[in-house]
Amino acid sequence: MDFELPEELRMLKQTVRSFVDKEIIPIEMTAMDRHDLKPEVRAALEKKAKELGLWMLDVPTEYGGQGLSMLGLVVVWEEIARTVGLPPRGPLIFGPDPRPILFMLNEKQKEKYLYPVLRGEKKATFCQTEPDAGGDPGSMRTTAVRQGDHYILNGYKRFISHVDIADFLQVVCATDRSKGSRGGLSVLLVDKDTPGVKITRSTYKMMGDLTFEIAFDDVKVPVENLIGEEGAGMARAQKWLTMGRLYQACRGLGVAQRSLELAVKYSKQRVTFGRPVADRQAIQFMLADIYMKHEMCQNFVYRTAWRSDQDTLERHEPFMCKVYGTELGFEAADRCLQIHGGLGLTVEMPTQKMWRDARGFMITEGPVEIMRSVIARHVFRAYE
Repeated sequence: MDFELPEELRMLKQTVRSFVDKEIIPIEMTAMDRHDLKPEVRAALEKKAKELGLWMLDVPTEYGGQGLSMLGLVVVWEEIARTVGLPPRGPLIFGPDPRPILFMLNEKQKEKYLYPVLRGEKKATFCQTEPDAGGDPGSMRTTAVRQGDHYILNGYKRFISHVDIADFLQVVCATDRSKGSRGGLSVLLVDKDTPGVKITRSTYKMMGDLTFEIAFDDVKVPVENLIGEEGAGMARAQKWLTMGRLYQACRGLGVAQRSLELAVKYSKQRVTFGRPVADRQAIQFMLADIYMKHEMCQNFVYRTAWRSDQDTLERHEPFMCKVYGTELGFEAADRCLQIHGGLGLTVEMPTQKMWRDARGFMITEGPVEIMRSVIARHVFRAYE
């Protein structure tokens, strides 16, 4: 087995790291305007990303992108996550974010939805979470009942990102509630301006990102807006969710790396009782533990991404990455903040923002408790 990154990915990793170090970290505490980048900051970063050849990295080559592998994507995500100067969907500065499910559309749907997204003319968002159906999609209450050439969509979604800028929604809904998540869920493309679609509430999470609640009241959706076959929604949603879990693991890796960088530097500068705190065994053990866990987690995430590219991935593997990576990120951010003491609590420092972001990683894209339940089912099968 070759544990080294291919040369082209090592070069990509260094390019993205340099981009983050030179363009984002120097302005990371002032680049955000609440939940998103200031327009002038975003425009400048997008321009630089294009110049560096970092545009549309994850878009397949047949659609004009660079077709980066999953291993390549985790390398990019990990480096981006070293900064608090980007919003949760920070990779958007590298081009449109169609998400995998939009590449599953038929040609007519692609003309209306996918291609405008790739051209930057439209934006989309994904709607799955509900008050009673977050980690348990089988309990979904949003329903779509077919009536002739339309579905009648009713229900409620919450914690949905980017609704304010989206032109259309990818809505996971129950077309047969008796089947639950095994054949009962479908995905519909819903134009946001369709009568009956209503944003009922918006709220900021502690990480700073803005989320929305959306109601669907007798919304008429053409049958032609069904993605794929009726009842295949969960299988299609999983394409995004698998990527999302690896993305969250990479965010944890990035935070852990940055925490080490900040903590090592500060521990050498901070003097107590006549000695740098780096000389204290308590500090050394904190940093040693985070370093070891980061190395192990990085290797596992890279291997999982490689297996995804080889189409040999087992379902539980992204779940393990998500659990270990996000818990590592929070532990590292917490230790980094502790080493910085009172300074780490100030809003002038990235440490407090890293801590808040990392705490959210363990909940978003599936709470770690549900991840562990899936992993446990695999364990029982594996050791029968």
